[in-house]
Amino acid sequence: MEKFRLEKDTLGEIPVPMEKNWGAQTQRSFENFQIGSEKMPLEVVYALTFIKKAAAEVNHYLGKLTKEKMKAILTVCDRTLKGEFDEHFPLVVWQTGSGTQTNMNVNEVIANRANELLSNQGSEERVHPNDDVNMSQSSNDTFPAAMHVAAYIKLTDNLIPALNELKNTLLSKEKAFMNLVKIGRTHLQDATPITLGQEISGWRAMLEKNERMIKESSKYVLDLAIGGTAVGTGINAHPQFGEKVAEKLAAYTGYPFKTSQNKFHALTSHDEIVFLHGAIKALAADLMKIANDVRWLASGPRSGIGELLIPANEPGSSIMPGKVNPTQSEMLTMVACQIFGNDATIGFAASQGNFELNVFKPVIIYNLIQSLTLLTDGIRSFNEKCAMGIEANNEVIKKHVERSLMLVTALNPYIGYEKAAEIAKLAFKENCTLKEAAEKTGYVNPAQFDEWIKPENMV
Repeated sequence: MEKFRLEKDTLGEIPVPMEKNWGAQTQRSFENFQIGSEKMPLEVVYALTFIKKAAAEVNHYLGKLTKEKMKAILTVCDRTLKGEFDEHFPLVVWQTGSGTQTNMNVNEVIANRANELLSNQGSEERVHPNDDVNMSQSSNDTFPAAMHVAAYIKLTDNLIPALNELKNTLLSKEKAFMNLVKIGRTHLQDATPITLGQEISGWRAMLEKNERMIKESSKYVLDLAIGGTAVGTGINAHPQFGEKVAEKLAAYTGYPFKTSQNKFHALTSHDEIVFLHGAIKALAADLMKIANDVRWLASGPRSGIGELLIPANEPGSSIMPGKVNPTQSEMLTMVACQIFGNDATIGFAASQGNFELNVFKPVIIYNLIQSLTLLTDGIRSFNEKCAMGIEANNEVIKKHVERSLMLVTALNPYIGYEKAAEIAKLAFKENCTLKEAAEKTGYVNPAQFDEWIKPENMV
């Protein structure tokens, strides 16, 4: 039979399971918001923990928190950041729009464990979740600050490295196939030749530009709301608090966080995240294109384009033996679809800042973290299980080039557009080669055709 203890907040007492480290406010939220399965991301919990750690150091430095309490808070924060207390952060995304209950969840867990530590040391000091852990703060500035910290760390430590891995794979394929001439396609129709390396270079260049755009937009989330407290005025916080906390966060993480110049903006607007996620959506759009190109070019094996060979990772059908599907491309394009939906959610939620506070913060950060997670995992999977194994089907590529009617474009400078078009139409109508059609028209003799039509000179 589960045992409970009584915890107290301003609404009174409430039973909390004995083995849980949270307090009354977390328990109330846990009971009042049994909605969905989407939990507040641990990335946000850890970002809040960084803030609590920094706040404790700064409050001690400013003479507001005793050394004994500070040391207990710091110890618990370090243990939290190692994942020791993950099970004690149970709250769902669908809670108060300021993130207050998750902020208090972190405050309560830190206070509870800090008090256990102090008690074991024989100290009479006790840490209060509001008065000590949340000192000089409000959920209204800690939560948006944590959103930015979580997003920047996740982006820099996870997404950018994964993006570089795929970019490097494409660069190696680009070099390997730079001299392999194939037919180009526009409007899903045959066009003039290119090399497979040139085609892949377009994919690689997309990722390079995506990385630059994401890094540029991510600079804005280095600005933190911390120090604004309830409405942006900084009530109950020392004037240096926000700046000092940002300095500590920069020291902990190695990233140049700084306090926002205008806290009124920082509490009510999330335009920085809208901008950042827009760049992330651009990456998703390019990944959609790359994954679709791969699966189209690998289609077949006998009735499709069939110019690429991709790894066979699993059986493709429960009824058709021997079928293999482009599953990594399908995965990545579904991920891209989710990112597009997340972008719409973030944009709308960010537009809902009323007066001094936007109260759609949990859904904004949930979708941003999900986008970063899905893209990181999706890119790594696509790279390792598909892109690295891409090979060229030389026989098919050669056949498509030889059969292409658009090689006739090379004749334009010699006989003009209209006569060249006549040759192409005749070849199509009579199902013969361009060379045969050219000779039939009398516009080009075989020797001239061989001299003027050289696919390798058309790329």
